[in-house]
Amino acid sequence: MNICRVGVSIVFLSLLGRGAAAQDRTLSPAVRGFASVTAQTVALTHVKVLDGTGAPARADQTIVISGDAIQAIGRTGEVAIPAGAQVLDLAGHTAIPGLVGLHDHMYYSSAAGGSMKMMLQSYPRLFLGAGVTTIRTAGSTDSYQELNLKARIDGGMAPGPTLFVTGPYLQGPGPGPGAMHPLTGPDDARRTVRYWAEEGVTWFKAYTQISREDLGAAIAEAHKHNVKVTAHLCSVGYREAVALGIDNLEHGMFANTEYYRNKQPDVCPTAGDSAIFAEASLDNPDVQRTIREMVEHKVSLTSTLAVYETSTPSRVAYDARVIDALLPDAAHAVAKWYADAPKARDAVGRAVLQKTMAFERAFYQAGGLLGAGSDPCCLHVIAGYGDQRNYELLIEAGFAPEEAVQVMTLNGARVLGIEKTVGSLAPGMRADIVILSGDLTASPATIRNTVTVFKNGVGFDSRKLIASVKGQVGLK
Repeated sequence: MNICRVGVSIVFLSLLGRGAAAQDRTLSPAVRGFASVTAQTVALTHVKVLDGTGAPARADQTIVISGDAIQAIGRTGEVAIPAGAQVLDLAGHTAIPGLVGLHDHMYYSSAAGGSMKMMLQSYPRLFLGAGVTTIRTAGSTDSYQELNLKARIDGGMAPGPTLFVTGPYLQGPGPGPGAMHPLTGPDDARRTVRYWAEEGVTWFKAYTQISREDLGAAIAEAHKHNVKVTAHLCSVGYREAVALGIDNLEHGMFANTEYYRNKQPDVCPTAGDSAIFAEASLDNPDVQRTIREMVEHKVSLTSTLAVYETSTPSRVAYDARVIDALLPDAAHAVAKWYADAPKARDAVGRAVLQKTMAFERAFYQAGGLLGAGSDPCCLHVIAGYGDQRNYELLIEAGFAPEEAVQVMTLNGARVLGIEKTVGSLAPGMRADIVILSGDLTASPATIRNTVTVFKNGVGFDSRKLIASVKGQVGLK
């Protein structure tokens, strides 16, 4: 192997991956094979629209796409359809913006013993097929592979969502996944951030054992390079992270250990300390203070309700789509998990999920910027399908359909700083549009009925994308 040539290739691809501009319409034959709508001008007629802004749904709309952007949107019959446009009659369908997944990994671990294995073919196709057109890989085990994948997708060489790549996890010493480098101090934190920011990542994710000193150093260095930091915390509390200038926090209420009794600085409490379950309710002044300080400092929150359900097996419904997508060994292990799920003693997990839902709803109502991502890391929570489940759980948490769509589209775009081009349906916005069979305002399960997913104005056949990775999740 010519190592010099490989190294040059990696640098070249990572440089290509830095830009956030929409790709052109030049697609490789392999990608074009998944496209069902490739006309330069397209009119989507008679469709119900939830535009991502939180505004009420609008029936019988026409969306005109020209190139990679939305040209017009309005009542069918009142919007001029350009001559020569491809016209699709979408009566009985719903259009929403492409989903923006803020916590969507490119790796998967199953009960069959897999460990954070990269899914560089199956996951991009599943994300896109399920309507997720933009993701942030919130925590990377191989940032170079993700930067190279981003370059391939942006260049039309591979199907998949627009990627915002994070650097390697910022972790402290102590127990944790072996794929993470344990930081040795603030200088190491700054060095790590500086190196990967220069390589082209745009986010970093701090993890459970990091110290306040290392986290503060990483945040300050990231901001010098115009990149941002999110975190799945434990050793550091939310208010401590807010005071350090963090940009985003992951997982909601119960990744925040500041409510634990006798919490020691820079130490992740043991999971066996049950005091948190009794004390961390919405009427606790400390919980209200956390919400208030996050809102005041404009620190966004990522909802990951789908992955929380792994702690409540008894309420998780069997999903044949997941089993169909998994490698046979992984499918067998997850099928057994489903079979055992009804017998699970998970009352504590159920209480955690309900309190997490209430916390996220309260944060949103207080004016907090709430986005979403599925954390498709494990068991039944896989790319795309986990994001769809997030929508259903947000509805269960009390969000109206229009609000839940906003959380999963425009709000995610706002967190990423791309809301002027992505995240809502309006003239001039990029044509990232998901077409669902059915009325999303009538049934949350409609979110699963993806038919066509437009990305940069090209319509991709959801069923083809999903069928192409049957039996591959857990393998590649």
